[in-house]
Amino acid sequence: MTLTQLRYVVEVADAGSITAAAARLFIAQPSLSKAVGELEAEMGVQIFERSSRGVAPTEEGTRFLSYARQVVEQADLLESRYAHGAPVRRVFAVSSQHYAFVVNAFVELVREIGGQKYEFSLREGTTAGIIDDVRTQRSEVGVIYLSHYNREVIMGAVRRAELRFEPLFCARPHVFVSRKNPLAGRPSVTLEDLAPYPRLTYDQGAQNSFYFSEEPHAVEQVDRQIVVTDRATLFNLLIGLDGYTVSSGILSEDLNGTDIVAVPLESDEEMQVGLLQLAGRPLSPVAARYVDHLRTYLAAV
Repeated sequence: MTLTQLRYVVEVADAGSITAAAARLFIAQPSLSKAVGELEAEMGVQIFERSSRGVAPTEEGTRFLSYARQVVEQADLLESRYAHGAPVRRVFAVSSQHYAFVVNAFVELVREIGGQKYEFSLREGTTAGIIDDVRTQRSEVGVIYLSHYNREVIMGAVRRAELRFEPLFCARPHVFVSRKNPLAGRPSVTLEDLAPYPRLTYDQGAQNSFYFSEEPHAVEQVDRQIVVTDRATLFNLLIGLDGYTVSSGILSEDLNGTDIVAVPLESDEEMQVGLLQLAGRPLSPVAARYVDHLRTYLAAV
């Protein structure tokens, strides 16, 4: 097994096909196919399922790739630190549900790193995608929430991915609405109060189970629902259509302005927001600093 072979299989996984990966790597497709096959034979594991549509990691291949990515990333860090005396390039990625406080902490981390070389990623995505990102180490840290309703299912997925969940804070559900919405000035609202307004939720992709929904009370039936994929679109629709979404209640005026307000929702549910990371593996120094910034920001709101 060589570092080059590991780089090859990681590139194949990212590209989704050997042909596309060969083009990215500037090598011949037969050479890449041979290198991948030799690695599979040496390790005694089938890393990819091949089909006419491309390749996809097998279950054991996904596990192998998570280790391969770690080796490749560590090799990149060594090269950037010691090759030609160049300073180290800091590498970090976080995947999260759509929370402003995650972005705030990310901003503070980037400001702290300052003029140093770095390559950071912030991914807002589906619940299942976040779990998979951390499992495969595409991201070192994930941020999701648990509730009475989804806890058993989500924690089952977390354990199967060999991750651990570390609580950050607990919050009662709130609704985000436009400041001009008739509900904005109320001390609290009920689900019945929300009935005349369109509900906005985040798309969960193929894993479109209520248990993976980002919003509490997603199982409640409504007459008007709009599904979106990003936070900017959701906030624009909150304002433009007098819609609402259910979340933790934590807003950032620095990032989102003052046109959106949070109103407590009368609910028996509780949102426990927390961190995902690989079980038994300590965070890198950069990831640990990110978590510090996250806790500092949350303690101040």
